[in-house]
Amino acid sequence: MKTPQTILAATDLSAPARHAVERAFRLAASGGSELHIIHALELDTLDSLREMLGDDLSAVKAGLEDDARERLNRLAGDPASHQGVAARSRVAPGNPLSVIAAEADALNADLVVLGARGESLLRHAMLGSTAARLLRKSAQCPVLVVKQAPHENYRSVLVAVDFSPVSLQAIRSARLLAHSADLVLLHALELPYEGKLVFAGVEEQVIRQYVVSGSEIRRKRLHDLAAAAGLATTDYSARVVHGDPSLQIIAMEQEYDCDLIVVGKHGLHIAEELLLGSVTRHVLAESQCDLLVICDPRQAPDESP
Repeated sequence: MKTPQTILAATDLSAPARHAVERAFRLAASGGSELHIIHALELDTLDSLREMLGDDLSAVKAGLEDDARERLNRLAGDPASHQGVAARSRVAPGNPLSVIAAEADALNADLVVLGARGESLLRHAMLGSTAARLLRKSAQCPVLVVKQAPHENYRSVLVAVDFSPVSLQAIRSARLLAHSADLVLLHALELPYEGKLVFAGVEEQVIRQYVVSGSEIRRKRLHDLAAAAGLATTDYSARVVHGDPSLQIIAMEQEYDCDLIVVGKHGLHIAEELLLGSVTRHVLAESQCDLLVICDPRQAPDESP
């Protein structure tokens, strides 16, 4: 990931989604980025009310569009939020997922910022579900899912490292997005079928020894990966823990009081891709802080800093 030159923030104009726009303003201000804000308005769903609204249908649609445009302009121009950044905003017709993806492609966006949850005017088009669906489908640029009000720049960032090709990108992106934050590189070591190895005749001492030796090997790999990402040893902390990655990431989030988690989206199997990746999906659902999801560099061009 390169330093974001173009950031796209999507909002459904609800209070929770406002946090995403405020974070996008803060990131654009700190990085000198161009910021675009979009609101998708799926007015075609009102066609089912044609029998009830009759000739008033067009007027209702126009009124909703005018209201959305006014609210979006007010949000984009709020001096309490814009951090001195002049954002470009627009209301676009269509399904939120399709609109956001198309806009990101059209702008060649370097980062998409979404709210973790929302309260759509039409209720069925919730930005919360859009966030998860966009993560499942998008491999073009990183997606930042905002959960907390952005009172300050990121201070403590947890980077989940599984040593897949996306891990290096995740570390680089964490440093680019959070220049002065404390970085924690985390790898969770879990043995395949660990809970059943004893029943298969593997002695517990052998399992423990493998965990100890495996942890040392992976700790060295963490340091090597950090060096490849351009980090000095004073720039980060390295943690290798034993256990389920999904649970360990959430535990470490609490231990380090993190305000951002960075994970890689990669689908080695079709089922993993459809499910978003069990680890990413769990962290998206259970974490309290913001989540940055990085695409697999095998699926998108490598833009090293």
